Amino acid sequence: MFELGGEPLCADALKAGLAHPDAGGYAAFEGWVRRHNEGRDVVRLEYEAYAELAEKEGARIIAEAKERFGVISAACVHRVGMLEIGDMAVWAGVCSAHRAEAFAACRYIIDEIKHRAAIWKKEYYADGDSGWVNCERCAAHGHGHAYAHGRANTAKPAFAEEDLYERQMTLAEVGEEGQQRLKSARILVVGAGGLGSPALLYLAAAGVGVLGICEGDTLEPSNLHRQVLYGHAGVGKPKAALAAERVRETNPYTEVRVHDAALTPENGPDLFQKYDMILDCTDGFAVKWLINDLAVRAGVPAVFASVYQYEGQLQVYDPAAPGPCLRCLWPETPQAGCVGTCADVGILGVVPGVFGALQAMEALKHFLGLSGGLKEEVLLMNLLTLGTQKFKAPRNPACPVCAGAPSRGATAEIAAKPPAVNGGVEVGPGALWDPAEAPLTVVDLREAHERAPGDLGVERVLHMPGSAWDLDSPPLDPEDRYVLCCVRGVRSRMLAGRLRQLGYPHVYSLRGGTLGLRKVRAAGGAGSGA
Repeated sequence: MFELGGEPLCADALKAGLAHPDAGGYAAFEGWVRRHNEGRDVVRLEYEAYAELAEKEGARIIAEAKERFGVISAACVHRVGMLEIGDMAVWAGVCSAHRAEAFAACRYIIDEIKHRAAIWKKEYYADGDSGWVNCERCAAHGHGHAYAHGRANTAKPAFAEEDLYERQMTLAEVGEEGQQRLKSARILVVGAGGLGSPALLYLAAAGVGVLGICEGDTLEPSNLHRQVLYGHAGVGKPKAALAAERVRETNPYTEVRVHDAALTPENGPDLFQKYDMILDCTDGFAVKWLINDLAVRAGVPAVFASVYQYEGQLQVYDPAAPGPCLRCLWPETPQAGCVGTCADVGILGVVPGVFGALQAMEALKHFLGLSGGLKEEVLLMNLLTLGTQKFKAPRNPACPVCAGAPSRGATAEIAAKPPAVNGGVEVGPGALWDPAEAPLTVVDLREAHERAPGDLGVERVLHMPGSAWDLDSPPLDPEDRYVLCCVRGVRSRMLAGRLRQLGYPHVYSLRGGTLGLRKVRAAGGAGSGA
């Protein structure tokens, strides 16, 4: 049990609530308000809490202590509001079969509450007040009654805010006016993982006034090689709170809003109305298309990024610009599993780092009015070759979502139903040799360095590197049938979907690309000669 309360604490009553006939040991901790701190006279204390986060994390800590130490019962209660000298601020108690487990569990609970719960404190001195005090600072001075998290590092440093931005304000395109635009900006980052980590850090460092973090997962060890917001001590803890703490360390002048939950059709519409831009830093098709639909209906710009092993793509939707939304290119949400996740196929940590930084850059371009932002283009980049491609992609006037989209502030409901699945853009390797599908022309989008002689095993092949395409005049016959292929099926799928929108109804994408084809042939499948 973990509770927040405004009434005075009674240790005897709390102890009685833990009593159990199997308990042979009992340990408790009481934290009181003392009248001196660091040589200053304390008049009173004030505690505040983000109740929803604090209670959720407190309950998690109690459960951890019971499982880790095998205790019978455990509880912790923390006061909020104004406290006077001598008041009990926090109480933790544990009953167990033996005293050693009770002592250890009680110590664990109070230490974890101090460092993880969304509770912070202000000390009122005879000569002023402390401001909202950071928990690590309190721990360093041995304060048994001081806990802070959630709004950690809100105590202001001993330098002016503008000192943080001196180098970028020197740029003629930024200056004081541009810096004020960033200060007024409100950006929501959905996903605090490999993409969200650099995006959040760079946006905070640049001086964005309000950063929202929408993330419902907890930190896992496998996250650490690419999610640079976190350290190993955070494993098992909610990412949203950990990310907020790290962002505040980067810039204590940025207001951080924590949304410790996954984005859904129910919570999204209201959430998006509170921000000026959305960054899609997620890794699932369903949530990406949901972000797109929510952003369009809210009339708010969005920056999308996706990564796959060593490559990725970047796209910007701006309701005030002619560029496309996701559904302009892919009207229906791709099927889950059509492209392997990081867990399935692996990822080098720097890849999402680069694309998350590019998302932050596109956001800064938007608010500072800088040139060169993605408007009617989708950027593809391979970090192994450092090759980049830009596909020109204007907005689709028949798009099912953004055609006639509302301006900022309009309201619309997003249906709480599963997104539609892919409508047949992809074909498997067997289609290349199926007589019923003939004639099919294979269009090889790979660059010259990606190809090997005869590796497709088919005769009708057009070698047309993706870097040479111009969607204003696609070099295909609308009446013919084509299968586009690339290395992994990512580039081909995007281009096939766009060509369908431009009036080429018989264009398909080879599922899994040439890597998938190689696996089929190695296993003795179609076209292998077996």
